[in-house]
Amino acid sequence: MIWKTSTYTNSGACLEWARPAAAVLVRDTKCRERARVPVAAPAWRGFVDWVKDTPA
Repeated sequence: MIWKTSTYTNSGACLEWARPAAAVLVRDTKCRERARVPVAAPAWRGFVDWVKDTPA
């Protein structure tokens, strides 16, 4: 499984995500061995759209 981190991340305090078949998995980059949280694909798309539209 390939884990990705946002290109906007400039610290270790962020999330990584992977996309297996029907969902998205999210994990903390500071503690990769802990739980991976599954997120439904439509919810992930909504989150990503929200982040893109939120001023920094």
